[in-house]
Amino acid sequence: MPPFFHRLRAPLALSATLCAALLAVAAAAVPAHAQTYPSKPITIVVPFGAGSGTDQQARSMAQALGAEYKVPVIVDNRAGASGFIAAQYVAKAAPDGYTMLMTTNTTHAANEHLFKKLPYDPVKDFTPVALLSKGHMLLLVNAESPIKSVADLVAAAKRAPGKLNFGSGSSSSRVASELLKQMAGIDVVNVPYKSNPLAITDLLGAQVDFMFADAPTALPQVKSGKLRALAVSGNKRLAAVPALPTVEEAGVKGYDMSYWTAVYLPPGAPAAITQKLNDMMIKVSAAPSVVAYQATTSGEAVTSTPEGLAQFQAAESQKWGRVIRAAGIEPE
Repeated sequence: MPPFFHRLRAPLALSATLCAALLAVAAAAVPAHAQTYPSKPITIVVPFGAGSGTDQQARSMAQALGAEYKVPVIVDNRAGASGFIAAQYVAKAAPDGYTMLMTTNTTHAANEHLFKKLPYDPVKDFTPVALLSKGHMLLLVNAESPIKSVADLVAAAKRAPGKLNFGSGSSSSRVASELLKQMAGIDVVNVPYKSNPLAITDLLGAQVDFMFADAPTALPQVKSGKLRALAVSGNKRLAAVPALPTVEEAGVKGYDMSYWTAVYLPPGAPAAITQKLNDMMIKVSAAPSVVAYQATTSGEAVTSTPEGLAQFQAAESQKWGRVIRAAGIEPE
């Protein structure tokens, strides 16, 4: 037996005493609140409307969290103002782990480049918990639209500069269209909405000409035949619609736009609570119901440590800033 193991051998009474002492020290090091967390209802605040991709993901994870940890988990939709309302609400909430923000790059990477002044600080006003997933969008038109391909859309926009419009219910949705506008050299007009489901409603009514929407929101309308998907925003096709080309494959070389979701707590959340919630979110990300949801939307589960999310967010902020500037979008 190696010397190391010899050194661990000790009388049983001494070992038991030592173990008890170590456990006591460990327990004292973890706040009592963290030891019993979660012990009451948890609220997941979502900055977009019911039916949006983030909302659907939040509800999927809320169900899994509730089943695993035996506490009620409520999804609170606070849509509007490009995520400002939800972000401000969570930034001012008690940092006890019972109010979290499940959000996207809209509030934590894009907004600071889309607006001259934000009513919240995407870094200082939040405690990073975990990255959850990455996803892609579909380029959509009404099923009755004469536009049947990306080439048709570009040609129609070039025939009538400034006449076609697009809906956008999130920064990802807007920037995806603005990037297409810039890369394809077309002149189209943005029509903003509080969330993508609201923009989808007007697209169904042919009040807007096209839009990019997250796959969870878009796919049911595409599969029902009410909307036509022209392309996928990312750099690979989606398993849910394998015949659908990417925007790049459809002719706009170099085009690639995706989004991500993550969880944050208010500023000042205890490290023990933050780490425990990180463990919880990663665990339920592997729950069968959550995995099945991701599969139906072709989403990609991507998790991280709290520190990893902070680093990822910083890199994404720089990336989105470059994309927004390249698209020629002036901060509002």
